[in-house]
Amino acid sequence: MSVNALYTDLSGYYDLMCVDIDYQAQSNAIRRLHQIFGNGGTTHLDLACGTGPHVRHFIDAGYTSSGLDINQPMLDIAAKRCPEAHFSLQDMSTFEINEPLDLITCFLYSIHYNDGIEKLTACIASAQRALNAGGVFYFNAVDKDKIDNGLCVKHTAKQANNTFTFRSGWHYCGHGERQSLRLSIEKTNDEETQVWNDEHPMVAVSFAELSALLAPYFEVHVFEHNYDTISPWDNASGNAIFACVRR
Repeated sequence: MSVNALYTDLSGYYDLMCVDIDYQAQSNAIRRLHQIFGNGGTTHLDLACGTGPHVRHFIDAGYTSSGLDINQPMLDIAAKRCPEAHFSLQDMSTFEINEPLDLITCFLYSIHYNDGIEKLTACIASAQRALNAGGVFYFNAVDKDKIDNGLCVKHTAKQANNTFTFRSGWHYCGHGERQSLRLSIEKTNDEETQVWNDEHPMVAVSFAELSALLAPYFEVHVFEHNYDTISPWDNASGNAIFACVRR
């Protein structure tokens, strides 16, 4: 099953799958960083926006916010959540906008959905072209050399008479520019159990390689993957937040 097919099939459950994510804390942290590094503007685009929870928080904070995704059912939900926002069906590696922006975000490691260095580089270039002078591109990423294939994240949630169990984990073979995100979703009720499994390719890159890709386009600042405090990356952890100011 392709990633788009998986998310289309389960688009109605996506928010449940992400119920443990603190969208407000993430949005607030990036707004704080934007106050430090940004140009003072408030036009915003969220790449791979899904059902639009981050867009909602940016609108509520006074931004003129929009989003794009490759999954139309997700965008339909986002449009209901944020009727004042514009959403478009686009690939983030080659997206186009009508007016330049002050802020572009890409949360939840979605930058890795660019499933190779070529597409990742195209996404970086597209973001740079879309930004005003002094605009900033924020995203979080995982370093391929720090991935532990044995780790996964698991949580359960209930909806009506259904119990959902969600599992996800990174896998990297140790070489090359591809890693994968392994997903398992189980839906159980008194009558049946349904299971969706998927493993789809994502770009694998070390932070050194990623910084080199960004350098021609942006002034790059790397921070610890902590949305409660702003602290420089320790050069050791495998997760980080990138704040990239347009050159």
